[in-house]
Amino acid sequence: MAASRLKPLAAVVAATSASLAAISLAQTPATASDRGSLEAVRRKLADPAVMVPPREVQESALIGSSPTSPLDMLVVGGGATGCGVALDAVSRGLRVGLVEREDFSSGTSSRSTKLIHGGVRYLEKAVFNLDYGQLKLVFHALRERKQVIENAPHLCHALPCMTPCFDWIEAVYYWIGLKMYDLVAGRRMLHLSRYYSEEESAELFPTLARKGHGRSLKGTVVYYDGQMNDSRLNVGLACSAALLGAAVLNYAEVISFIKDEFGERVIGARIHDKQSGKEFDTYAKVIVNAAGPFCDSVRKMANKDAPTMICPSSGVHIVLPDYYSPEGMGLIVPKTKDGRVVFMLPWLGRTVAGTTDSSTSITMLPEPHEDEIQFILDAISDYLNVQVRRVDVLSAWSGIRPLAVDPSAKNTESISRDHVVCEDYPGLITITGGKWTTYRSMAEDAVDAAIKTGKLNPTNGCLTDNLRIVGAYDWDPASFTVLAQHYVRMKKTYGGKVIPGAMDSAISKHLSHAYGTLAERVAIIAQNENLGKRLAHGYPFLEAEVAYCARNEYCESAIDFLARRSRLAFLDTDAASRALPRVIQILAAEHKWDKARQKLEMQKAKEFLETFKSSKNAQFRDGKHTGQ
Repeated sequence: MAASRLKPLAAVVAATSASLAAISLAQTPATASDRGSLEAVRRKLADPAVMVPPREVQESALIGSSPTSPLDMLVVGGGATGCGVALDAVSRGLRVGLVEREDFSSGTSSRSTKLIHGGVRYLEKAVFNLDYGQLKLVFHALRERKQVIENAPHLCHALPCMTPCFDWIEAVYYWIGLKMYDLVAGRRMLHLSRYYSEEESAELFPTLARKGHGRSLKGTVVYYDGQMNDSRLNVGLACSAALLGAAVLNYAEVISFIKDEFGERVIGARIHDKQSGKEFDTYAKVIVNAAGPFCDSVRKMANKDAPTMICPSSGVHIVLPDYYSPEGMGLIVPKTKDGRVVFMLPWLGRTVAGTTDSSTSITMLPEPHEDEIQFILDAISDYLNVQVRRVDVLSAWSGIRPLAVDPSAKNTESISRDHVVCEDYPGLITITGGKWTTYRSMAEDAVDAAIKTGKLNPTNGCLTDNLRIVGAYDWDPASFTVLAQHYVRMKKTYGGKVIPGAMDSAISKHLSHAYGTLAERVAIIAQNENLGKRLAHGYPFLEAEVAYCARNEYCESAIDFLARRSRLAFLDTDAASRALPRVIQILAAEHKWDKARQKLEMQKAKEFLETFKSSKNAQFRDGKHTGQ
């Protein structure tokens, strides 16, 4: 079977080379005006004293729009795509608002595999189906992969991934396939893929099984993709848009659309502020629906008969201790029972494994099913020499992929993994589908469509191709040393005494990678406000981060911090539960919460954390993954 696979691979290598000549890497040359605008935007984002406008100011800007003085664009949805749209549009000189009914990145965008990738699996499909369209999609994603990493280098990096080979034909097959992946990436390749012998592979990945199931390891092929801290990148996009003048508001839900006097075009939205309880109207020349899995419910507000676009798919991931995978090397399991690829990747000091692909219903808090968790454990246990145990699962979560069907397509046989931009009601542009890696180009397409339908007048073209997010300018991997050398953590003991603690390498590196060049602000809070204590034993997250995020990142709830500003809920659900009371205490001081609000926060956070099925809060039968 593997031998038969080699034939289309060999046939397509030449075709790929020819295809690359046809797919131009060239970008549209920036005009002098665009270059000037880019420099002005960069100066704002690189300003070390920059502060996001308070939430109240953002809400006032939305309320201040009117039928005679509307915003150019109102974005509905604060995930990767929505915040990408807001950043693209505001950097073109447009008046932009964005509303998100929960928190930025509260949905699918915080629940990804954390990979920035072109799609090895899609390349394989392109090869075997001789599908030039799929090949272009992979090429496009690989181009965007490099751009995402360059635009947020503190949050993204290249990660080697190891593919085990248990016979020589398999080794040749994967080697050729991954060399093609390099070829398609062209000058935007991260690093060259290469083959490693059995002994070299065991040295690089000590927990990789060399024998078992009647087979023995022949070697591995290692290739490179990108990895990210997804929700922090999403929040960075929202804050960057806000710094450039976009009025971004979380916990603000669109409850209905406002139409013109003829009922023919959407001209605004009625918005409910879930924090204050008040409602207000916001007017815009164009509404962009970027609500992810929920985009159909938004479309049906404009037209109750709108055809369904979303075919939701559930993707489950689990987090395991760090010893499951070495630092700096991932593992790809190329063959699973349902045909999907399963990844096992080092991430923020732990190991993330996933994912599944099964149909699901659309819900605000999706939960992983036990059989999906067991599926991932089964898939990785066949490739590891360590006992894979259910009790080792520190956190497990489910995300909903918004797989899209174009409502204007003549048939819906093929559900797209690519994105879809459509205007099926005048004044309402919908952007959905796609994946994290291509969020920037998706946003560009949506803004282009909005400019066309709304007859908008941007001051310049798209700048986001070369626009770093806030915290990224002047950052480099050695930036953490400044924190380690010049700051101390002042910690309050339980007795009330204040004692100094070292800003050690683990904490300094964490702060530098999470906040980029703004990390010094967090360090100053830790030093000057006696908030230098760790929130959870064994994790580098500091009390100072809670205060910083409340002041500078629109962190409005305990779960905003535990799940999306820090990643503690995703890394270790029980550690997040232990940190919860202190997080609420700090946020209460920042936001002036009364006792009732603090009690509500505790209740909501516990409900949220129960959906993350760690071994301690899950009901399960251990089966083959015994707990000894």
